[in-house]
Amino acid sequence: MARRPIAPVAALLGALALGGCGASPDGRLDVQTNDPTLVCRVHQKQAPGSRYTAGAKADTGAVLQMLRYYTANGAKAFCDGKPSTGTDRRWTDLYTALGGRTNAAKR
Repeated sequence: MARRPIAPVAALLGALALGGCGASPDGRLDVQTNDPTLVCRVHQKQAPGSRYTAGAKADTGAVLQMLRYYTANGAKAFCDGKPSTGTDRRWTDLYTALGGRTNAAKR
């Protein structure tokens, strides 16, 4: 019974990988861990990599960290005051595809 919630996430990650949303295998989210009082976000430099988009082979811890980051910080403005880039939107698209609320992640 505990496996059921993981199955939809794995299916969504697999669909994203097959649907062309996958990126280089090393694409990592910058969660700004050096800033414990995050008041704004930095633009992402890399699109989501396979650790987030590889379906059943994705890194569950990395996926959960990404979901946690966008849930807590996704509505915050970017530190440079500029709008999201295409790379930023790929991350928020992944977040919402995995069930994240769209109002928690600015596009």
